[in-house]
Amino acid sequence: MFLHNLKYTFKTLFRNKALIFWTFAFPLIMATFFNMAFKNIISGDQLQIINIAIVDNEDFNNNPLYKETFKSLSDENNEDRLFETKYTTLEEADSLLNDDEIDGYLVLNDNTPKLVFKTNGINQTIIKYVTDEIHDTEIITGVMLSEIDPTVESIESKIVEYMNTNGIKLDNKANENLDYMMIEYYTLIAMTCLYAGSISVAAINKSLPYLKGNGKRVAVSPTKKGSIVLSSMLASYIIQLLCLVLLFIYTIFVLNIDYSDKIGYILLLSVIGSLAGTALGLTVGACFKASDNSKTGIIIAFTMTGCFLAGMMGVGMKYLIDKTFPLINEINPANMITDGFYALYYYTDYSRYWFNIISLLIFTGILLAISCNKIRRARYDSI
Repeated sequence: MFLHNLKYTFKTLFRNKALIFWTFAFPLIMATFFNMAFKNIISGDQLQIINIAIVDNEDFNNNPLYKETFKSLSDENNEDRLFETKYTTLEEADSLLNDDEIDGYLVLNDNTPKLVFKTNGINQTIIKYVTDEIHDTEIITGVMLSEIDPTVESIESKIVEYMNTNGIKLDNKANENLDYMMIEYYTLIAMTCLYAGSISVAAINKSLPYLKGNGKRVAVSPTKKGSIVLSSMLASYIIQLLCLVLLFIYTIFVLNIDYSDKIGYILLLSVIGSLAGTALGLTVGACFKASDNSKTGIIIAFTMTGCFLAGMMGVGMKYLIDKTFPLINEINPANMITDGFYALYYYTDYSRYWFNIISLLIFTGILLAISCNKIRRARYDSI
């Protein structure tokens, strides 16, 4: 019965023209529009140098980690330098920002970084990521070194001196590894993953007595509900994986999108994201007593809202949400997926990437528990 229902679900889903459009065709159309709109922008922005200012106060001069890092990232002898840095007073930095001569400025107070921006955008996001990376490194280094010698500042100076003596320095790799507009493609992948919910909603609906005639027969049949639900979800998940394969083939071989040597990690995150999308559809299908179209509308609205907050219509929105309402993006599956992609390029290790993987698995587990409990407890007095 399991294999029979699996085969039957495949046939039913592929005959749903609206479903095929939203899951197979729509992501390809969006990818094409992204390529048409951003192709020239990508090539123009790839070598752009970000103008920043740093308040040259006592805290900054006494912090070798910040001082040497920004010096390295602003080195004019480095063709791939990231910043054009001006060292100013606080008043001069405010004046430069108001005159739009810089994208933002940094001021250190008690070794705590404060970033000041006039607007939100890609450049501001990059400045924030670099500063967060330095701040996190400083905290880890301080904790480790304080166990050895209470004079952390002197040891940090020795580390910086050792790095300079041995030719070790922090170089900007963002330009060669990541096009800024790749962020849009990452949110597109996240959208495609969550559209798995539309497939699983259609799959589970055929087993619900209050929606389909077939659902009434399933409800009175001796077949276990678990077998029906599992085979339906497996069929929808396999179809979703086919959607992902098609999207990656199209973007790589037709649009010539370069996912770099991290394609394996990207595929893994996409597969886990699709599992989360499948669980989302199962939950909507089990918990909402509504028509097929209404449930599909809920999935699409949830997905597009999540992608918007994750930066699909502008990366500045992601930064704004992260800064003002961080909890929203912490529970937003679209942001978990895109943030995992960012982590592959902006961080030297994979801890943040695996954190997003685990977050997606927890999100999936919670939804599966809710939906399975709902389906198991469903009772119908009259069918």
